[in-house]
Amino acid sequence: MRDELILALDLYVRFKGNPPGKGSSEIIELSSLLSRLSGVIGNDTDFRNANGVYMKLMNFRRFDPVYQAQGKSGLSRGNKLEATIWNEFHSDPIRLSQTAAAIKANLPEFSDVIYEPIEIEEAEEGRILTRAHLVRERSRRLVEAKKQEAIRETGKLVCEACGFDYKATYGERGQGFIEMHHALPVHQLLPGAKTRLGDLHLLCANCHRMVHSRHPWLSIDQLRKLLEG
Repeated sequence: MRDELILALDLYVRFKGNPPGKGSSEIIELSSLLSRLSGVIGNDTDFRNANGVYMKLMNFRRFDPVYQAQGKSGLSRGNKLEATIWNEFHSDPIRLSQTAAAIKANLPEFSDVIYEPIEIEEAEEGRILTRAHLVRERSRRLVEAKKQEAIRETGKLVCEACGFDYKATYGERGQGFIEMHHALPVHQLLPGAKTRLGDLHLLCANCHRMVHSRHPWLSIDQLRKLLEG
């Protein structure tokens, strides 16, 4: 549902807290988009029709200081995730807009394309972009290219955060083994955009799991600082 609420908040912010009416083309378009999104990620959402979408946008008013300054409180009903999404995105409309655009761009054309279950903590930006991130990390071509670059430059494959060397620890069984992390911000993952080797980092399994253990995901620098501490 994170993806759906991000798209809803993006429309709310674009109209500065005064969303268009229930029968407007913008509301109808968002309703159609959310229905398509639900078909892909399998969320059971109750606000996909035009009326429901409009009411969901109205729910954001209870967090909006501009609306509250008018002596109004907005609708009292809603859920905790609405507050979470508001707090994460309302103060950064550029990132919100980029995230919404990336969600739309990564959405398949057909609702019968079901995304595999996410094996790591879902990113702040939602399931669609989390999966786009995983696809990049698992690209065999990119993984092998990054490994070859590291071997040419250092002669070995070690974790860029903690320095763990699988071959040194496990011998021949650890030869060539390392995991890959894609460090580009999730909201910048657009279909067709090329991944540079500089966007990839070699990590041991432990460090990689820590990066993805909860959102917001850690940057490599943040992970190193944790280890240093």
